Amino acid sequence: MQVGKPAPSFSLPSTDGATVTLGDLRGKIVVLYFYPRDNTPGCTIEAQEFQAALPALRKAGAVVYGVSRDSLASHDKFRAKYGLGFPLLTDADAKVMTAYDAWGDKVFYGKHIVGVIRSTVIIDAAGRVARHYPKVTVKGHAAAVLEDVRAVAEGRALSEPAPARPSIKAPAKPKAAAPKARTTAPKAKAAAAARAGVKKRAAR
Repeated sequence: MQVGKPAPSFSLPSTDGATVTLGDLRGKIVVLYFYPRDNTPGCTIEAQEFQAALPALRKAGAVVYGVSRDSLASHDKFRAKYGLGFPLLTDADAKVMTAYDAWGDKVFYGKHIVGVIRSTVIIDAAGRVARHYPKVTVKGHAAAVLEDVRAVAEGRALSEPAPARPSIKAPAKPKAAAPKARTTAPKAKAAAAARAGVKKRAAR
């Protein structure tokens, strides 16, 4: 996904009972977030955070759509269970995900698999990519999206995304100091001197 370029067009079935087409959304800021599966822990948290930010996002002129490969029936249950006020779209064959770099190789529990890459795209009112979040960390993501949407709505330049915070590692235990080797040189010198004295006395 290249910022400033036209976003890939799409038409996907929606839980609102219609087909959502990107061309029909011209003039609105579109938040399109891709997630792996309904009712999984991370996807639930992400949806709830977008729901909490929804009034502010709408005030800024944005519409929000969640996209996964789940069926509309699954989406309907997911929305009802968590009171989601934004539509969910079904991309059963992952064609739209592929176009938006949200489908491909990823690591899952240490294994390399091909699947949905949790990511988000903000599309501006002219249909251009304003921001691409290629690998989303769920907590706090919706708040970051809201700030960027406000910047897009106000025509402000977007700041650089905050770098991922490195994992905190436990401090390494200090290594025990190696015991100092006993110095035998003075004793050896004394013994050698004593032997030399004996030899001198014997030679007299």
